[in-house]
Amino acid sequence: MLKKILRLLSAFALIFAFACPAFAQNKVIEGKVIDSDTGTPIPGATVRIKGTRSGTATDATGSFRLTVTTDTRELIFSSINYATQTVAIAGQNTLLVKLASSSQELKGVEVVSVGYGTLDKREVSSAITHVGARDLKTVAGNNPLMSLQGKVAGLTISNTATADPNSSPSIQLRGVSSRSAGLGPLYVINGVPGGNIDNINQNDIESIDVLKGGAASAIYGTRGSNGVIIITTKKGTGESKLVYNGYVTLDKLTMAPELLNASEFRQYRVNGTPARGIDYGANTDWMKAVTRSQTYGQKHTIQISGGTAKDNYFASADYRNANGIDLRAYKNEYGARLNVNHTSKSDVYTVSLNVAPRYMHTSNSDQGNFNNAITLNPTMPIYDSSGYHYINTGFFSNNPVENAQLIKSEAEIKELDMSGSLKVNIRKNLYSVVTISNIKSSYKNLNFRPSTLTNITHSGQATKTNYASQEQQDNDQRNIEWTINYALNLKKNHVKALGGYSYSYFNYQQFSANNYDFPFDAFLWNNLGSGTWNGGDKGNGQGAVASTQNDSRLASFYGRISYDFDNKYIITASLRHEGSSKFGADNKWGSFPAVSVAWRLSDEGFMKDRISWLNELKIRADYGVTGNQDFDSYKSLLLYGGYGYFPFNGTTYQVYGPSQNINPALGWEKAINFNAGIDFELFNSRLSGSLNYYARTNKDLLGNYNVPLPPNPQSQTFTNVGTMKNSGVEVQLSGEVIQGKTFSYNVSLTTAYNNNKFVSFSNKIYQGAPFQDLAGLPAPGSPGTVQRLQEGHRIGDFYMLKSAGVDENGALLVYKKDGTVVPANQASADDKQFVGNGLPKFTGSLGNTFRYKNWDLNIFLRGNFGYKLFNMQAFYIGTPATQTDANTLRSAYDPGNKYAKLTSSATTALASDYFLESGSFVKIDNVALGYSRNVNSKYLQAFRVYAAVSNLHTFTGFKGGDPDLYPVNDLTPGVQGNPRTNIYSLNFYPATIQLLAGVQVTF
Repeated sequence: MLKKILRLLSAFALIFAFACPAFAQNKVIEGKVIDSDTGTPIPGATVRIKGTRSGTATDATGSFRLTVTTDTRELIFSSINYATQTVAIAGQNTLLVKLASSSQELKGVEVVSVGYGTLDKREVSSAITHVGARDLKTVAGNNPLMSLQGKVAGLTISNTATADPNSSPSIQLRGVSSRSAGLGPLYVINGVPGGNIDNINQNDIESIDVLKGGAASAIYGTRGSNGVIIITTKKGTGESKLVYNGYVTLDKLTMAPELLNASEFRQYRVNGTPARGIDYGANTDWMKAVTRSQTYGQKHTIQISGGTAKDNYFASADYRNANGIDLRAYKNEYGARLNVNHTSKSDVYTVSLNVAPRYMHTSNSDQGNFNNAITLNPTMPIYDSSGYHYINTGFFSNNPVENAQLIKSEAEIKELDMSGSLKVNIRKNLYSVVTISNIKSSYKNLNFRPSTLTNITHSGQATKTNYASQEQQDNDQRNIEWTINYALNLKKNHVKALGGYSYSYFNYQQFSANNYDFPFDAFLWNNLGSGTWNGGDKGNGQGAVASTQNDSRLASFYGRISYDFDNKYIITASLRHEGSSKFGADNKWGSFPAVSVAWRLSDEGFMKDRISWLNELKIRADYGVTGNQDFDSYKSLLLYGGYGYFPFNGTTYQVYGPSQNINPALGWEKAINFNAGIDFELFNSRLSGSLNYYARTNKDLLGNYNVPLPPNPQSQTFTNVGTMKNSGVEVQLSGEVIQGKTFSYNVSLTTAYNNNKFVSFSNKIYQGAPFQDLAGLPAPGSPGTVQRLQEGHRIGDFYMLKSAGVDENGALLVYKKDGTVVPANQASADDKQFVGNGLPKFTGSLGNTFRYKNWDLNIFLRGNFGYKLFNMQAFYIGTPATQTDANTLRSAYDPGNKYAKLTSSATTALASDYFLESGSFVKIDNVALGYSRNVNSKYLQAFRVYAAVSNLHTFTGFKGGDPDLYPVNDLTPGVQGNPRTNIYSLNFYPATIQLLAGVQVTF
């Protein structure tokens, strides 16, 4: 009996042992993931059951809830830029996990800004390039984006006066997108669209994200056609520290034009046959005279950060002083930035404040002085017994040293960016953010020309002797953004939704005043009323004062929804409905849709388990419609303006009349974008990269078109007509070639190919000519235009006479349209042909980073390929036939130089492809060497010393100086000048080699 009872109890025990797991095999783990330094929640962190692929992700407040089996022992927590952590859960149902920042870059898990939010790089389904702060070049740039030059495929950053401390780069993404509207991207700084790009200290940048695809930038509607650049600055952390970063720079002239010196000028120009110069007895190096032999600059930055998990701050202050290589240019600037964050104890709300003021005082360069320097007769003296030598011969007939020393052109610039936001966590997966911002900039331009200039004293002028002016320009932008974010995770389904409203108000004011004939030069621009030309007893002219004001408004509603299944199949759709006061009465509002999809093949079982060397493979495609409303206000309205002053019955009246046609249909330029791409990581993520193909059609291009008179009061109307297309391929690669304990070598490659075509100037209503001639060259002579924008052709096509060599008389020979060869002065404008293009077909860069123990060395190469440049210096001063009494390049008398053959003055001023040269180059753009070390001291945490050299050497066949100083953006690439002002000339700012030495200390 006892045995039966024992057997029965054993059976029940066995059944119970198996039954218990059946009833109690699952349990729920809840918790929160926070930053170990700041205590702030980490949304989107991955929570995975160890040994499985099952898991979840944290919501917007860092919280998670996960059902696990009772035999689960550990969970793995990971997030972008944080070290992965394994946590034991035995006996615990609630966890608080603190993730520490990763000391090394985690490949494939970067945080990418996508506009109104961030995503894990693996979740991105459109074309976005992310650049971290440590990937930026070590340069003393005038604009923080100069440190990004060459780093992003398809982004062209061109600065034709890099050594001028007041220069600004031209920035263009994926080719030219407009004829008359702006070409630059939209800048979003700390979530605020339209920030002051010059009001950023490079040391304060945390990351830069470039939204290239239409689906990514369509969320910004009418301002997204030229791409979007999102800049995120550093924020406060829980770790208290003070960082000082300072450097000094030295600039030295490089690749300067090689000109005839005085003795060579006498040999070739004065005593030549025929004589083409006069000997004035001096020996002057004009280029040296208008150039500082070397110029110095310095910058100092102090950053303080700290606080607690709930309350933290980041503050920085910087000072920069830099001189130009010319005699006049300099820049002094002072800036600061403050970021403060406060989170309530229960994480219900977070308040953030950002303030960034900046003050700059500048003296502007005069690029015309270098123009004068390379053309003036070197036997002329700078000074004579009366002071500055009076010059009344040559190309420009003035003394450039006198101009640089006596003429003043200065500016005072004030910028202020302010924003405040309130984030309310309504639920764990639902929060709302309201951001209010104000962006201000103020420019005071100051100009003065003294009465002692030699061209005034020698001409015997009694009036309009000295001159002074002031101009005040103020820009004010006010924004409000309200967004609601929702996230939902249901097993393998993940949804993120965003909705928002945006309103922006823009106001511009301008006031200027000028006068002549002041009693004292010492007044400069500070006593305009003392001048007697405008006002006083003279009352000459009506241009003494001028003022204007205009404003515009932009309002929009937008939404975006992202869905992914099992982190493998991703789709994102967005729509922005936006209205602008700039548009015509019949066309105020527009809609900008976008959709993108991605498939992470590397997470598919048939690849993940079979291809061990494949870490990440994602294919994606996106489509989006964007707009461009970067044109002046009131273009759609009937405007009235002054028609002059007329006397009537002894009284003078100002007459007004229509000055602009009305256009109620005026709207935004529209870009239809398609992008397809691949992202990949191979060999344990040691090789990673992306490949993009894009096609963009820009429609409804803005421009002035001829209309009949009457019924229109003016002969032209500003309207939407025209189409152009851009397409291309972009490649970005990065590889860890060597990864040792003490030595490593990483390489990065960026390249892009762009092709475009101007499709049409006309539509059904407005008919334009099939072409437009551009890039008109200045005197001497009448060279005319050298480029043509024509339907069916690429932007930047050179259209000029086609050369056929040089005859025995030294005259340029060209082909006529019928193929016959004649001297160039016997050809006509009808004989011009398409002979080349000034737009680079390929751009590329190669970055090399070496690390040995505490040392690091970065070598960065950059280049443009497959295009032509019009050698402006060779055309004007590169031949023996150059204008009499002007200097020439030394190569003009080198028998081995092709330009030395042009000795006939009859064809001197006729432009042809004889002066086109390949602009291709490879540049050792930046070399930086640094030594870093952590210090175990209560006074000092770490220090770094570094040195860098920029523009070290350029490999090129171009004979006209540094080809990087020729513009490659906008409508007339390859021609020296400014297409927006329609001014083309010999004016230039020479290239320099820049040496930089700095130190960074963390206390």
